[in-house]
Amino acid sequence: MEVAIPHSLDKATARERLKSRGHMIGENIPGGVADVTTTWPSEDRMTMAVTALGQTLNAHVDIEDQQVVFVVDLPPALSFIQPIVEGAIRSQGEKLLLPGS
Repeated sequence: MEVAIPHSLDKATARERLKSRGHMIGENIPGGVADVTTTWPSEDRMTMAVTALGQTLNAHVDIEDQQVVFVVDLPPALSFIQPIVEGAIRSQGEKLLLPGS
């Protein structure tokens, strides 16, 4: 599943906002209890492992010139929650890129 979020930032600013706010990603996961681990294998890619309700989802975020693209490995057994996950990614992704806190 891919969710692209457009932005008008330069890559360095988008990267810094994601790095400084990556800990906030789990706050909008349904159920309210999620463990999110992030790493940066390259300058423009953040990988994530999101564990909630006994399930772990792997994902990554690619920082591009005009968008950030969240790619989530959603197993077929969890495909029914795709709209919920997509909505949470859009909402939280936009917040992560905003100026301020």
